[in-house]
Amino acid sequence: MTTASSKAQCFICHKDKIVYHCEGCLKDFCLSHITEHREKLRIELNEIKIDRDIFQQAIEQERHKPENFSVIERINQWEENSIGKIKQTAEQCRQMLIKYPNDQLLIVEKKFYQIIEQIKQFQQDNDFNEIDLNQLRNKLTHLTKQLIQPLNISIRHNTLPSAFLNEISIISTAQIKWKQEGTTVIGKNGKGQQLNQLNCPNGIFIDTYKRIFIADRNNHRIIQWKSDGQEGECIAGGYEKGNEIFQLNYPSEILIDQENMSLIIADQGNRRIMRWSIREKKNPEILLSNIDCSHLAMDKDGYIYISDHVNHEVTRWKENETERILVAGGNGKGGQLNQLNNPSFLYVDENNSIYISDRDNHRIIKWRKDAREGIIVAGGNGQGKNLNQLSSPQGIILNHLGQIYIADSDNHRIMCWYEGSREGAVVIGNNRSGKQSNQLDQPHGLSFDSEGDFYVADYANHRIQKFEISFD
Repeated sequence: MTTASSKAQCFICHKDKIVYHCEGCLKDFCLSHITEHREKLRIELNEIKIDRDIFQQAIEQERHKPENFSVIERINQWEENSIGKIKQTAEQCRQMLIKYPNDQLLIVEKKFYQIIEQIKQFQQDNDFNEIDLNQLRNKLTHLTKQLIQPLNISIRHNTLPSAFLNEISIISTAQIKWKQEGTTVIGKNGKGQQLNQLNCPNGIFIDTYKRIFIADRNNHRIIQWKSDGQEGECIAGGYEKGNEIFQLNYPSEILIDQENMSLIIADQGNRRIMRWSIREKKNPEILLSNIDCSHLAMDKDGYIYISDHVNHEVTRWKENETERILVAGGNGKGGQLNQLNNPSFLYVDENNSIYISDRDNHRIIKWRKDAREGIIVAGGNGQGKNLNQLSSPQGIILNHLGQIYIADSDNHRIMCWYEGSREGAVVIGNNRSGKQSNQLDQPHGLSFDSEGDFYVADYANHRIQKFEISFD
């Protein structure tokens, strides 16, 4: 905007003329020079318009950059994967809720059938009194209450680090109890190498036929024992310690490959993993060699998980794959959440989360699939025998509701922990080593049978103990 004024000196020609004042630059110009000044301003405006058009084009280019669409695709993929995981977790929780009453019903039915057999025996022998009848009534009353009691289960929200969405899981505070007096099903004849003896049993597995498979560590063999048998059968090794194809050297763990009807054995002393046919009991083969293998686990997809006690890590491997994949630890020996210290027994759940007996850290640590560090689900409060502590944990097994059972080896007890709880509960053992039926000495491997009875590889007592579900 310019305005005419009285005569004054022009800023350009320095002559006294009628001048026009520019409100923008606050200078005075004669008529000819104000025209030039305005023309310069119009030229500058056009240059700005050109810059504007160029910038508008740049905006459109940015909006349609290929990498933007790539990021959008990644966001879409994240959305799809997240929804998939949520649906998978929800379905698993639903299946748990469906399965849990059925499992509880099986336990009640087992107890009921025992009462039926007891009644038959009384009738057959015609030898019973009021005390016997009162005990039967009390057992029936107890079973009735157990049958109709509401499910003692709930949903737990697990807040994950750096997550905006809580993960849920089903938990049950109902504590299954086992008789504290165990029965020696294998090893009644003490330490030895006969087929009715064991020498430091380590890993244990029970199949649906109640056959018991044992890594009889210091006898360098795998024993199969039928539930009603008086002695076992050597189905792998048993040719003294050695590294020939038919020999084993301190085997520590066994898996049953149902698809191939074969044993997968951690031949720890020979630093190899072997396959041994169950049917033929011959033609063993070496699956992996030159590997420090403490214990093994297998997931639903057939991947084998290997705890490496020398390199303090857990790796995953499948036949026909050339390399093992690191899935836990691998950051040197230590007690941080991304480290392990002498890992031993393993358990893999339906989500491919790995539960690791981190033995010399006196804790159970859980590594979710593809996680960079684990979370402590039991122990982790130093070595000790308090209910929030463990001491050199060994065997580990979970039930279908995620309750964690641990062979707390140096405390000579079996503990049950719920993920997220601050302490566990002792379910078997009394913190003192011993040979009595209610005692353990360095328990190692754990297993359940189809009826829910608990089996413990009682390592230093050279026996397998069976603990039946309790009526009380």
